[in-house]
Amino acid sequence: MAQIESIVCQPLDRQYDDPWGDFIRVPLDAADLVAGHGLAGDRKAGHNPARQLNLISAEWLAARASEGYRAAPGQFGEQIIVAGLAVEQLPPGTRLQLGRDAVIEITKGRTGCARLEAAQSKSIAGLGPIGALARVVTGGRIHGGDRVVLLVDEAVSAA
Repeated sequence: MAQIESIVCQPLDRQYDDPWGDFIRVPLDAADLVAGHGLAGDRKAGHNPARQLNLISAEWLAARASEGYRAAPGQFGEQIIVAGLAVEQLPPGTRLQLGRDAVIEITKGRTGCARLEAAQSKSIAGLGPIGALARVVTGGRIHGGDRVVLLVDEAVSAA
């Protein structure tokens, strides 16, 4: 069973001292996902409809940690870590239910940038998709440990 392993955010009231240094992320036990916006209270939310959430899989992070990358929650710039589901392999349009009510849709695989490479102090070339970007379709409260369900379109599964 896939589940939310970690939720972190960059609070609106925190500023980077060094924009090329560490990502500032604060761990959360629970958070509100807002439809068409992203993670409530997060600095990254509401700016781009295709980039409302950054997701990454726990298994992908564990593999990067074994290669010497910094892989604690938020160190790859993600907001949500999912265990038991390779989110980096999900195609655009895939919908996931997080917790009881929230539904998100994968918009594309997430690629690295100079900012991420600087935060890692190590080349990210060749890592492939670094998680996935998503938009919030249906808002709801999510918690660490909540179930993550891959939603299958009934019309597709009936065919």
